[in-house]
Amino acid sequence: MKHNVVDARGRSCPEPVVMTKNAIDKFDGQPIEVLVDAMVAVENIKRFAHNQGFDVEVIKNEEDYTLIIRK
Repeated sequence: MKHNVVDARGRSCPEPVVMTKNAIDKFDGQPIEVLVDAMVAVENIKRFAHNQGFDVEVIKNEEDYTLIIRK
């Protein structure tokens, strides 16, 4: 299953949210995977995605986070 990946690691807000918004704008039904390395980005992206009507699953990795965004 192919899905969309947004790698926003190393970027400071609001860039990860803007990158996520661009992926959501092109949403094709496939889950969007967003990679970030800051908890503040996790919270901001979760809030944004929920406001757009998406569900967000957060997976904590060693140094970063993976957010799976689904409709």
